[in-house]
Amino acid sequence: MSTTVDRSRRPLVIVSIMLATFMVAIEATIVATAMPRIVGQLGGFTYYSWVFSAFLLAQSTTTVIYGKLSDIFGRKPVLIGGILIFLAGSTLAGFAWSMASLIVFRLLQGLGAGAIQPVTMTVVGDLYKLEERAKVQGALASVWAVSAVIGPLAGGVIVDHLSWAWIFWLNLPLGVLTIIGLTLFLHERVTPGKVRIDYLGTILFSISIVSLLVILTEANAGLATLAPLAVLFLVSGVLFIWQERRAAEPIISIALWSRRLIATSNVATLLAGMALIGLTTILPIYVQGVLGRTPLVAGFTLTMLIVGWPLAVMLASRLFRAFGIRMTLRAGSVMLPFGSLFLLLLTPESSPVLAGAGSFLMGFGMGLISLSSTVLVQESVEWSMRGSATASIIFSRSLGSTLGATVLGAILNIGIVHFGSGDLAAKLHEVLNQPSGLSDLAADPAIRNIFDAALHWTFWGVATVAILTFATIWLIPVTHDAGRRQVSKTDAQEAMTH
Repeated sequence: MSTTVDRSRRPLVIVSIMLATFMVAIEATIVATAMPRIVGQLGGFTYYSWVFSAFLLAQSTTTVIYGKLSDIFGRKPVLIGGILIFLAGSTLAGFAWSMASLIVFRLLQGLGAGAIQPVTMTVVGDLYKLEERAKVQGALASVWAVSAVIGPLAGGVIVDHLSWAWIFWLNLPLGVLTIIGLTLFLHERVTPGKVRIDYLGTILFSISIVSLLVILTEANAGLATLAPLAVLFLVSGVLFIWQERRAAEPIISIALWSRRLIATSNVATLLAGMALIGLTTILPIYVQGVLGRTPLVAGFTLTMLIVGWPLAVMLASRLFRAFGIRMTLRAGSVMLPFGSLFLLLLTPESSPVLAGAGSFLMGFGMGLISLSSTVLVQESVEWSMRGSATASIIFSRSLGSTLGATVLGAILNIGIVHFGSGDLAAKLHEVLNQPSGLSDLAADPAIRNIFDAALHWTFWGVATVAILTFATIWLIPVTHDAGRRQVSKTDAQEAMTH
């Protein structure tokens, strides 16, 4: 397969790719900012975390498949197909009439989003030589930084002045412009090839993870419900491992993942992903419901997280040369739990600045961890396995986000029941299921204190996962002088976009 674009038109292709990337990048902050208002209108606060988990699960499980499909059918049709699916999910999500319908439409969104990140990065690799790629990757990385600022602002303005449906419908003009740009300016000649796709492995993996997520969400259900789900999780998990050992091109290479450096790096990345998604989904609720601030203020506490991340990446190459990759990686491992301690100090009288400071430190730590682990994994394997090794890091982070959103959501629901003593818990859920529920909490100190205590359980969960990340990173085998050589700007920018 070859991709041909006139040099004068390559910037137009990159603009199209940046629009597609922006649609996915802004999802985290704009949806998290608006979700308290959405759940207040639709009801069903118990399934709050599933709105994030459904999207992340679909996105993570389809990423590898879309990458292989782009090798068979070409980048453009696969990318445009993914964008169309994403836009269909966005359109339907705006018409959601219940939490269940919103979760289904978010799942559809995720099925489309799984194509955007891997295929857009592949297109950049097709169009630009290695020495040209740093500037392009820098432009793509800037999209994530811009979305960190625009997302909370747009989310706050929309929920305050418009229908929350525009949170999702905002994607429609961006998606249409992207498709037009790709259609007009990206041209390919596809040579038919045979690539085996591990569909059975994907199905088994999805069954196993979905059953685990349901178990975590319905932790208070009876044994008659949980036991069959536990059996389904174990059986599908065992069959998945068996399938991956025999598949010609598995989703997860058991041989690759069994290497100590890659295994520990992936576990650390998964745990870090759990911690960060917990912060992303829980912090806006706390700032609005307990501190009594607006959705805009809540969104900007998340902005500090995504500002800290690229700042750390920009400084990382200097830290590598000065201190080595091992010290840089371990510095990141310290900052992640240190930032989570700020969350534990929050009280109903706290300033949002305290929440923003913890968010920034966790983002900065994640930036150091992200780049360091990516470079380590890439340098530990031969060229022919570098793509698979890099994909394992992206996959682990996505899986961690999926699990984290569900686990911490379950902890929040359990905490409400524990501290609410029946009637108060029911009253709290009733308030949260109202359009202005979070703003009404400040007027009722009794239920606000219950919500505060339950949310602190989730903050303890974030802190615990951050500490486990710290411990796992110290198990990664790294030599003392690793990383003192020059790290390419391209590697740094690619880590930001991951």
